[in-house]
Amino acid sequence: MKDRIPKDVYTDTIKKLNDHLDRLNKKKARLAWLRLASFLAAVISLLQLWSRSLPLALAAFVILFAVFLFTVSKDLANKAAIDNTLLLLRINKEELSFLEHQFTMFADGSNLKPELHPYASDLDIFGRASLYQYINRTTSQQGNQLLAAWLLAPATTTVITQRQEAVKELAAQKEWRQQLQAYGLSKQLTLKTEENITSWLAEENRFTNGTHWEILRFLLPALSITCLVVYLNDIIAQQLFYTLLLLFLAVSLLISKKIMPAWTKLGKITTELETLSDSIDLIEMHSFKSPLLQQLKGAFSPLNNQSASSRIRDLKKILDRLDYRLNPVVFIPLSIFLCWDLQQIFALEKWKKKSQHQTGDWFNSLAQLEALSALGNLSFNHPEWCFAEMATDDAILKAEEMGHPLIPAGKRITNSFATTGVNKISLITGSNMAGKSTFLRSTGINIILAMMGAPACAKSLMLSPLKVMSSMRISDNLEESTSTFYAELKKLKEVIEAVNKHEKVFLLLDEILRGTNSADRHAGSKALIKQLIQHKAVGMVATHDLELAKLEKEFPGNIHNYHFDVQVANDELFFDYKLKEGVCQSMNASILMKKIGIEL
Repeated sequence: MKDRIPKDVYTDTIKKLNDHLDRLNKKKARLAWLRLASFLAAVISLLQLWSRSLPLALAAFVILFAVFLFTVSKDLANKAAIDNTLLLLRINKEELSFLEHQFTMFADGSNLKPELHPYASDLDIFGRASLYQYINRTTSQQGNQLLAAWLLAPATTTVITQRQEAVKELAAQKEWRQQLQAYGLSKQLTLKTEENITSWLAEENRFTNGTHWEILRFLLPALSITCLVVYLNDIIAQQLFYTLLLLFLAVSLLISKKIMPAWTKLGKITTELETLSDSIDLIEMHSFKSPLLQQLKGAFSPLNNQSASSRIRDLKKILDRLDYRLNPVVFIPLSIFLCWDLQQIFALEKWKKKSQHQTGDWFNSLAQLEALSALGNLSFNHPEWCFAEMATDDAILKAEEMGHPLIPAGKRITNSFATTGVNKISLITGSNMAGKSTFLRSTGINIILAMMGAPACAKSLMLSPLKVMSSMRISDNLEESTSTFYAELKKLKEVIEAVNKHEKVFLLLDEILRGTNSADRHAGSKALIKQLIQHKAVGMVATHDLELAKLEKEFPGNIHNYHFDVQVANDELFFDYKLKEGVCQSMNASILMKKIGIEL
């Protein structure tokens, strides 16, 4: 699979899944007929044999009804297989669409976008057609948040290396990745569920720590069952028996009232527990090679020879039994004769005592595996992308054939670029629409991908540990009475403070001080660039101000001029979007103005 084209892999997988789904649907039809036949046979045998031989009638009924129940269980398993296959089909069809650059069906992370961030808005990290939407395949809210956190903050070199190794391994495990995603899609794991479990685990056990509850747990069922036995043997009168039953029911309901808070907190998480147990079971059954994946799998290590997935299924069974209270026909007899809720709260608190020290790690480790799996999916879909080589020296960025990942491959123009060491500002001039801003965003977005351990959209990439800071897309804020110019000044202030602290940042500045007059703009831009050099900054500055390019003569070892140009033929513009050294000599503003009717 490693050497096959992703499109062919997804196409073949869809065909196999459709064939499998067809077999499952045929099996469903057979099981439906068998279920009906076994049920009718059980009823008919009972009616036909009842008058001849009661034992024979009961034996035939029990055997045939057991066959009926067996077919029901098989039908439920088959239905689950059908649902899972449909989810896998959906996943593969979506990935085929993704290869055609259609990816807006995935969550865009708009709710995770921070109000203030050094680059999130400028580089389209969140929102429709964003980087987050492009790479995200996590299904849990925990996974969603973790992937967002990785995009918003660079990892250390050690963590990046560990993630790269894990992502490379998972890229080759398509079936495993897609099954993990399918389990998550069946019922999303939510932060509310984790919060409820965590809150419940932190509470002190009220029942297993109380001796009187332990006594009542056995005493009440013993008394109620004794009453039933003596009543059936005509030792006590019917009226007294019913009175005692009401008394036992009242006592049981009073106890149940004390159990209600735990049931209210946990009662709505049972479907999510199935997702959690299935996902963890998939992890437990898989063998990983990379140290990070092995470490994450270790969070689900068995306890007393019982796996984590099995313990979660046990918790689900306990909560399912507590849900019997929703069916009075079942719940009332169980309450009277077994003090049902008390038995279940004991089972629940014993489960807590056994598993409470591991449960918190389960959600975190699963979220990390989801995020790594999403990056593995990205690597699988783009085998031509590279993993960054992390440099040990400061301020190194060497990219070969680097492009913007959010531009379709057929339209994407790549560029090579290199800068080495601090005190280096790359000044990029060029005409309107020639590609300056896109190049800055391409650089920033690939640094972000590399610094989270993901593959980057380049043939090769080497970089030092860097944090991106940008000032590119500035807007005013009416609520805060903030003008565009003042909003930009605030961003530039953050940039200056980071540079003054000698933080390891890579700057992306597009059209500095655009909100003021040309004279102030030129003076301010020139002063800022000098200040950045003085404080050993590194980064890119895109500008229309060709006068700034003269700074290269004043700082020949610190400023390097690059440009994007435009070719003009018969008043038509032609862009190649290729980065070139030197200062731009051709501008297009006058041609564009003429095209809209301005008479120059």
